Amino acid sequence: MDVLTKNFSLYGKGFLGTVELTVYASAVALVLGFLMAAFRVSPVGSFRALGTVWVNVLRNTPLTLLFFAVLLGLPRFGLVLPFKLFAVIALGCYTSAFICEALRSGINTVPTGQGEAARSLGMTFSQTLSAVVLPQAFRSVIPPVGSTLIALAKNSAIAGAFSVTELLGTYKTLSELGYDIIWTFIWIAVGYLIITLTISAVFNLMEKYWGVAR
Repeated sequence: MDVLTKNFSLYGKGFLGTVELTVYASAVALVLGFLMAAFRVSPVGSFRALGTVWVNVLRNTPLTLLFFAVLLGLPRFGLVLPFKLFAVIALGCYTSAFICEALRSGINTVPTGQGEAARSLGMTFSQTLSAVVLPQAFRSVIPPVGSTLIALAKNSAIAGAFSVTELLGTYKTLSELGYDIIWTFIWIAVGYLIITLTISAVFNLMEKYWGVAR
């Protein structure tokens, strides 16, 4: 317990750093994921191509490599931002590819007749997608989206290697102070467990009220 009680503020800063990364990157991932999912099912060929390239490139790129590309590459083009913001961009873009595919799979579960009926009433593609297809698809994608955001929370640990304050990075300071590495990692694991269980609980509630009955 000494590791936690004597370094509670250090653990607290790391915990809050991980929470912030998770929340902000989740927002980026959901927005971009929704946009790319719309592109993937768009009747416009160039949009479909853009969505396909986005998903295939990001899903097949190691996250650590993406961190290097964003944190070290963007400043070369004159875009200088705090490292935490770079980490949010890297995490959000990477996760958006998985969110996109989860949403697209949900869209594919909606009968094609629903969209055809909407178009026969004169609704545009965007109106059909937002008012008819997505509300139905949303119910079936709650579990996979929740699992993806849980993975995002755990992936945020990579940010610590790039001078971003987060939970896993606290082990470096504690190790230098001579604390038992086992207990150091046990309390780090507890912090991640709190975050992931909270996300899981939120999505379980969402699935209970809006999910597809099985």
